[in-house]
Amino acid sequence: MEQKKAIIEALVFASEAPLSVERIADILTGEEKALISQALQELVGDYEERKGGIYLQAVAGGYQFRTSPDLSTWVKKLRAAKPVGVSPAALETLAIIAYRQPVVKADIDRFRGVDAAGALRGLLDKKLVRIVGRKDVPGKPILYGTTRKFLEVFNLQDLSALPTLRELKELQE
Repeated sequence: MEQKKAIIEALVFASEAPLSVERIADILTGEEKALISQALQELVGDYEERKGGIYLQAVAGGYQFRTSPDLSTWVKKLRAAKPVGVSPAALETLAIIAYRQPVVKADIDRFRGVDAAGALRGLLDKKLVRIVGRKDVPGKPILYGTTRKFLEVFNLQDLSALPTLRELKELQE
């Protein structure tokens, strides 16, 4: 089992995006998904127990190594780059898409009360939003939804991890 854990750890480390149990099973042909999940949970525990600078987290339908949030100052100095900047207008547009997806631009404009074209274009460029299809109505408007990168950036396992409207109202109070 230790050898399998080491292999899985190396695969997750080398992957550019969160690595799913299914993808690991594809690579480790003949390995049961239950054993892979068990190994991943053991690795998560190993890193939690270690309390080091990195940890293994389930995010966006897979597993990914993350740096400890309390060390972000040092990581930012290393990267010497600004994090992905999102304007308040783009953040508002992104929230509408996240909670209402799939959604057409006309609905986004209606919720915001202004034209969301610029914010939407920026979100598409940052790969936080993607085109998911077309609505089956006259004119066939484009439908927008969030991406896996959205889940990664906001540290979400899936969309069900978004706070509910009730939770948001409680936070405001």
